[in-house]
Amino acid sequence: MLKILIVEDDAALASTLKYLVEDNPRYRVVGIAEDLAGTLTVLEKEEPDLALVDLHLARGCTGFSVAVRLNDAAIPCLFVSGKAPAFAMPDLALGCLMKPFTGDDVHRALAMAEDMMRGRETLRPRVPPNFTIYEADESADVGRREQQVFVPARPSLTRRLGQWIVGTAH
Repeated sequence: MLKILIVEDDAALASTLKYLVEDNPRYRVVGIAEDLAGTLTVLEKEEPDLALVDLHLARGCTGFSVAVRLNDAAIPCLFVSGKAPAFAMPDLALGCLMKPFTGDDVHRALAMAEDMMRGRETLRPRVPPNFTIYEADESADVGRREQQVFVPARPSLTRRLGQWIVGTAH
């Protein structure tokens, strides 16, 4: 069973997402947080396998800062947002599921994320049209290929965040 943390500041959407996730018995939501502080509180009590993280959170917090802290704890993320980042951020997340989504979209995205985390190849992948998988650069992926588990690529995190801040994607 995959234990999932939901980081979403809209209580109604967080509740709906929890319902959609737990509609599949292979997934269980272990906590819901609305910002970084709430995420850290959940992490004190639970050990999620994966986090679904909105990019625009409560109290001026962003999903990027939450993803950085989750990656420090070796917890992979999937961004869930109405507006995806302008460029892929494989250092922070496995991919991005765009709102609005269906239960089927959520289950397929979770299945693909689980395959990526476990180092399995997805057979006959049916990628939802609103799901983007972030592919890591080959140079940042050298050590990860041997481990067959999710380990964030740290070398380009500063560069990518700097590019996001100044608004360039090159």
